Amino acid sequence: MTYAHTQKAPLCLLLYGIALASFVPACATGDLLAIYIAGSVALLLMILAPAFHHLTVIDQGDQLAIRFGPVPLFRRTVPYSDIDRVEIGRTLILDGWGIHASIRGGMVWNIWGRDCVVVYLKRGILRIGTDDAENLARFLNQRISA
Repeated sequence: MTYAHTQKAPLCLLLYGIALASFVPACATGDLLAIYIAGSVALLLMILAPAFHHLTVIDQGDQLAIRFGPVPLFRRTVPYSDIDRVEIGRTLILDGWGIHASIRGGMVWNIWGRDCVVVYLKRGILRIGTDDAENLARFLNQRISA
């Protein structure tokens, strides 16, 4: 049994919008320093936004690969041998989207929504946001019990 799922989300549109919203008012003021600062922020967001069009979770034989895309700036693998247990969960509203530490401990990798699979690792916790939590949890439980 293998697993592959890609969740698409409008998070990238939010980043594009923030980039535009930061640059346009600065240009309207005509202040050169504001234009440089806003332009730098806008450029950074325009570079990061293509990395957050979707989140793909895929079985790679002996490990689970998690990657944002289509620009592959952020990716992670989790060897199945490092997984102690798995359960379906929900992220907190404060957890939000992206890649970051959770206020409950561990890391969050989430593109959109609050459904997730909580992966208890030998060292830490990983919350993988997904719109396919039941199938991912079932797959991981089968892999770690085999």
